[in-house]
Amino acid sequence: MTALWREDAEEDDVLAVYQYMIDTGQAWRMEGHVGRTAMHLIESGLCVLGVDGHRDYWGNYVPGRFEVKAGTKGSPEFAHERTCGSQHQPGQRCPFGAGETIQ
Repeated sequence: MTALWREDAEEDDVLAVYQYMIDTGQAWRMEGHVGRTAMHLIESGLCVLGVDGHRDYWGNYVPGRFEVKAGTKGSPEFAHERTCGSQHQPGQRCPFGAGETIQ
């Protein structure tokens, strides 16, 4: 979690921490900046919604990744299209779990 506040943190480390907080629901219960950043990362396809839905600090429901339509914001398919596209090499697996190993 310290990657969020370290100036020398790598982007991959920060994204991994945000994805963890989204997965566990912590992102929606922390200070507003964290939740807004998490939502921005989801909307840009750098993170996906958690497996399970969660309630935020105010009681609003944030759906899980399988509760949204495939290909829409927050789904693994959306993240794959936005960030991976067709950049995978043969035998490489999508980090978002969208699809199978590329042949």
